[in-house]
Amino acid sequence: MIEVGNLEYTYPGKKSPTIKGVNFDVKKGEIFGFLGPSGAGKSTIQKIIIGILKGYQGQVRIMGQNINEVDANYYEKIGVSFELPNLYTKFTAMENLSFFRSLYAGKTNNPVQLLESVGLGEHANTKVSNFSKGMKMRLNFCRAFLNNADLIFLDEPTSGLDPTNARLVKEIILEKQQEEKTILITTHNMSVAAEICDRVAFIVDGQVALIDSPRALKLQYGKKQLRLEYLKHNTIKKEEFPLEGIGENKSFLELLKSEQIERMHTQEATLEDIFIKVTGKKLD
Repeated sequence: MIEVGNLEYTYPGKKSPTIKGVNFDVKKGEIFGFLGPSGAGKSTIQKIIIGILKGYQGQVRIMGQNINEVDANYYEKIGVSFELPNLYTKFTAMENLSFFRSLYAGKTNNPVQLLESVGLGEHANTKVSNFSKGMKMRLNFCRAFLNNADLIFLDEPTSGLDPTNARLVKEIILEKQQEEKTILITTHNMSVAAEICDRVAFIVDGQVALIDSPRALKLQYGKKQLRLEYLKHNTIKKEEFPLEGIGENKSFLELLKSEQIERMHTQEATLEDIFIKVTGKKLD
């Protein structure tokens, strides 16, 4: 769906490039995550792929076509949700979606169903000026699915959402993947990426530092140890055992038989831990 080769981009008036020789591809039906701190270049890459930013160097092909050669039909095939909601605050939620829906020539999805899917059904006729930040984010999220796009771009899709609504948004994204939609997410929220992305790319200072699946990264950078916590004499005790040969580890097996086990888990590294280790940068 997306092929990017040796991509470079310098903003007008700037001496140094923001994007510096980026290479990656995204397969059909994949949820691909761009991870990195603010200012790393994630949104710039997204805007180039969408077609907003021109004057780049390198190759960008979307659905087999060079992005600098696409016409208006391209925007019938993609859906976009920017981090900062771009909505008409004097319009109601329904009026906003109805207006954006009218801009598409092709088939569109029912705005009532979209609002209901993100828990805004009862607020369809409420003016957006009366919405909270989280409600605006969910309405903005709906926009990306109005035209039943094949390729969907989501910039910080769970930003400003409480845990319940963040979970709802993640579930919708996974449902869209089951419909064979391809989804590109830009975020600095590593837990979101770990939950839903098939592969992630670490972006630092306009470059790709690493691309792999969250599972492979956790296995590669995590400790191959099992931590066991058990209760003994009203005190929590902790011990670690190597995963290799653990089924024959006598000390481990004896603890399982004789002690009251409270918790047991492998020592996986988080994506944030891995990001810091690989790039030397902290997320903000």
